[in-house]
Amino acid sequence: MTHATQRYVAKWVYQAGIPLNAIDNDCFLQMVETIGRFGPSFKPPSQWQLREPLLKEELETTKEALKKQEESWKVNGCSIMTDAWTDRKRRSIMNLYVNCKEGNTFLSSKDSSAEAHTGENIFKYVLSAIEEVGSKNVVQVGTDNASNNMAATKLLKVKMPSIFWSSCATHTINLMLEGIDKLPKFKNTLEEAKSFIIFIYAHHTTLALMRAFTKKRDMVRPGVTRFASAFLTLASLLEKKKIS
Repeated sequence: MTHATQRYVAKWVYQAGIPLNAIDNDCFLQMVETIGRFGPSFKPPSQWQLREPLLKEELETTKEALKKQEESWKVNGCSIMTDAWTDRKRRSIMNLYVNCKEGNTFLSSKDSSAEAHTGENIFKYVLSAIEEVGSKNVVQVGTDNASNNMAATKLLKVKMPSIFWSSCATHTINLMLEGIDKLPKFKNTLEEAKSFIIFIYAHHTTLALMRAFTKKRDMVRPGVTRFASAFLTLASLLEKKKIS
């Protein structure tokens, strides 16, 4: 009986295209346990219930859970973090979230495809977040080092001089690595390493031969950024050279 039930769960996962790692989610395990306790008369919620009353209940539960973080904003202060990215539909998305001692809280997201990412527009978006959280609770704003963000920094200093604007450390390191990458002393070495990696991974025979000598360890070392990956891969090549 257990095996038959598992097959029905598997069939639903496959047909609905659910990621396999979703079964490790605590909410999934709680759902299975609750349905088992309820018994055979359980009726799943309709689409309307999922879209309306149950969604509203979950929203209220989430707001209640966030009160602890909101209290932390008042006691210890918080940081407003913003980032912009492009999704698969080529839409330009801007996100805002709050970081504090208790963790991160998603604040808002908007489609900014129809407007230019000028310093003034970024400033207005960040300012709305500061007003929502409370200017007395915000210690700093964090962004990357793009020129439009730096323009927004100047506007914030005029409007709210008590709030710091901090640059993203990851983006700063990435710019440093990008600058090193362009130096003639390192550029040729990195280009040769990239060509070597492409050759190895483009052919099954060379890839299998490489893994035979490196105990199935790969050469490529992905990092947070493209330039970090290049230097990590270079270090990996040196490590594998010593092993072989």
